[in-house]
Amino acid sequence: MADTETDQMSEEERRMMEEWESMAGDDSAGGGNETAAQFDMDEVPAADAGGGMGAEPGGTRILNQAEIDSLLGFDSDEGAEETSGVMALINAALVNYERLPMLDIVFDRLVRLMSTSLRNLTSDTVEVSLDQISTVRFGDYLNSIPLPAMLTVFKAEEWDNNGLAVVDSALIYSVVDVLLGGRKGTPSIRVEGRPYTTIETKLVERMLNVMLHDMSTAFDPLSPVSFKLENIETNPRFAAITQPGNACVLVRMRIDMGDRGGRIEILIPYATLEPIRELLLQMFMGEKFGRDSIWETHLTNELYITDVHLQAVMGEKTVMLRDMLNWKKGTLVMFNTKPTDEIELRCGDFPMFSGPMGQKEGSIAVKIEKYIPPEKE
Repeated sequence: MADTETDQMSEEERRMMEEWESMAGDDSAGGGNETAAQFDMDEVPAADAGGGMGAEPGGTRILNQAEIDSLLGFDSDEGAEETSGVMALINAALVNYERLPMLDIVFDRLVRLMSTSLRNLTSDTVEVSLDQISTVRFGDYLNSIPLPAMLTVFKAEEWDNNGLAVVDSALIYSVVDVLLGGRKGTPSIRVEGRPYTTIETKLVERMLNVMLHDMSTAFDPLSPVSFKLENIETNPRFAAITQPGNACVLVRMRIDMGDRGGRIEILIPYATLEPIRELLLQMFMGEKFGRDSIWETHLTNELYITDVHLQAVMGEKTVMLRDMLNWKKGTLVMFNTKPTDEIELRCGDFPMFSGPMGQKEGSIAVKIEKYIPPEKE
């Protein structure tokens, strides 16, 4: 069958086939890849010779599974960023949202606080680690949540918006096992295919309340906020806190309790963080509102010995410009100021003090009796 189709080729197609064969022969002679599979058209099966997938005129290199995974970008470890293959092209098409450096510091502090709080809650050795802080679309994240899981909706009271915390099934059963006195070294028993019981939900809720309290404490140095647990869902459709296309900050954390543990993920929409966006753009804590006591002391001492020039305004009068141009030496200008009127002392254009005018040691003097506060703009 292959010979029949070769005879039916046009002259141009046969010439192209010969060029491909010659190129394949040069590659094999030059020490090409020994694992590549080179074959002629005569060796192609009938299904491939008819134009099926994988058939090319001169030869084809068969990809193994590892190379296919690398091409598609699926060869990275779980939780790592996809930076190659088709996934890199997909991620490049997403909107590049601004980075919030202060979030790294806040959630590093949360990890330290949770490690201590969960040890006190479980009376066991607990290790909390921060895996990744990334940006995702809300709809894409909901579709990627592995079920069964508990989706906790919490509210930031001061920011008047919501966030989402997702606890996977491994961590749920581990927390239940630890809090109910399970033996150490024994893996937690998972019962799949059934909804979570009220006892399991209440035990996980205790852990979530501890986490939300610690997260409020982690944000306190930046901006005081209280996170309150609203409700716990098992269906992602009932945990829609924002539009599917909106951008969110995703924080992945790992909680290990001996040989048990699991993952917890915190999802905060950018709209929730908008009230403190300027603070989150800081590179380090206190960048905008820090104090330097040494510089303050030096500045205060220098201000005390600074010369300030004051002007005593004994009277003011408005005249026409043409009249002022007619003034000559000896011209008498009359003011409406009386000796009992208060004199105003100014620093530049800003009035500072006022008081009566008098005479002391042959010079005109002003007694300061009143401080004039600056005008508010």
